[in-house]
Amino acid sequence: MMPKPHRFNIVGQLATLRRYARSLTRDPDEAEDLVHDALVKAYERQASFRTGGNIRAWLLSIVHNTHIDRLRDRGSDDRRHKAAAEVAEQWLPASQDQSVRVKQLREAFFELPDEQREALHLVVIEELSYQEAAEALGIPIGTLMSRISRARTRLRSLEDGEPRGITRHLKLIGGTGNDQ
Repeated sequence: MMPKPHRFNIVGQLATLRRYARSLTRDPDEAEDLVHDALVKAYERQASFRTGGNIRAWLLSIVHNTHIDRLRDRGSDDRRHKAAAEVAEQWLPASQDQSVRVKQLREAFFELPDEQREALHLVVIEELSYQEAAEALGIPIGTLMSRISRARTRLRSLEDGEPRGITRHLKLIGGTGNDQ
């Protein structure tokens, strides 16, 4: 008789968890710590994983919630942004046009509000369905779709050469049209 495979096999999910943690923390060492903490929680709560469920979405949800808990505990936005800029500079040689472009895109991605970056990462990079990503983040699917749409619009503005923070849909109200 062949032994029944264990339903709680996370080894195949480690790369996904590390990528997502890296996107959330913007720091490789902090990402590893986040994955470790999340896996400890997953192990402790493996009885809550429902048979036949999507283990990847379940684990990503635990990583996400662990990250939120850590942010609440320390509130270190400035430090994370500085560390991300340092890492981005180390990863990409500035001598090639394409690497400069990738650096700009990475910086724009990391400048997205946390909610937009998390949603975009899960759907685009981890290739979760909208439903799976919404469940992992604990939000309605419509909210997820809105966050992804706003993130994509913001990233496209970089392509269009618009300054960051300026959006196309704002109009000047109350002017005569002849203001200079």
